[in-house]
Amino acid sequence: MIKARVTVTLKNGVLDPQGKAIEGALGTLGFAGVSGVRQGKVFDLEVEGEDKAKAEADIKAMCERLLANTVIENYSIAVN
Repeated sequence: MIKARVTVTLKNGVLDPQGKAIEGALGTLGFAGVSGVRQGKVFDLEVEGEDKAKAEADIKAMCERLLANTVIENYSIAVN
């Protein structure tokens, strides 16, 4: 079994209303000086098999087809 973590974030220049809302909420909670908040998604996956290269290729395909909207999002894959 191969474990992997996929992190998906918005590309630079893409508006992030959720990040702005989080930034405002942090200010309201008394955390002054916080800016540039960007939110993202994390997916933890377990892939059957022992071939890390194949698992990483499969996960890349998953990202391209479902997990990330590659028009506005970047993703990174960490395979353990």
